[in-house]
Amino acid sequence: MIEASSQVHLRPFYEEDLCRLWEMSAKEENPEWKKWDAPYYPYSPKTFEQFLSDKDRYLNKEHMYGIEVNDELIGMVSYYWEHEPSLWLELGIVIFKPEYWSGGYGAEALRKWTNRLFKTMPLVRVGFTTWSGNYRMIRVGEKLGMTMEARIRKVRYYNGTYYDSIRMGILREEWEAQSK
Repeated sequence: MIEASSQVHLRPFYEEDLCRLWEMSAKEENPEWKKWDAPYYPYSPKTFEQFLSDKDRYLNKEHMYGIEVNDELIGMVSYYWEHEPSLWLELGIVIFKPEYWSGGYGAEALRKWTNRLFKTMPLVRVGFTTWSGNYRMIRVGEKLGMTMEARIRKVRYYNGTYYDSIRMGILREEWEAQSK
């Protein structure tokens, strides 16, 4: 584990990031990160050519940024609309490199991402959904001051075990109050 002694930077993905992003996210048969990031959904590796055929998914997108530490790309943050007319947005994070897990990088990246979302959008709430097996993600939500808003019991099946779906969130006024 590498300690979070350096500043975490969020930035858009650029063309020159694509090879590194592919190596981290889609090249391996059984990447370690997938055991934590919704492992109950199917994953299959892609060739670089397959990955490049979908490159516009990553480039210059407001809803998806890279996480960089010491000029090294280590992961990404994103958001999607659960229900855009009511401004119900969910965020996500993946740190692909295990040596950056449990070092504070995820919490710092999500703090910056949440700040950005609240500053650039008229959102009332920001949150995420994870599963009870991803204790690191739950801990990050707690560090950010989020509330566990829902626990849907035994709906995620992985490696012969049922896990709960966990939904965490924070309201704008709660976020602003803790930022003072």
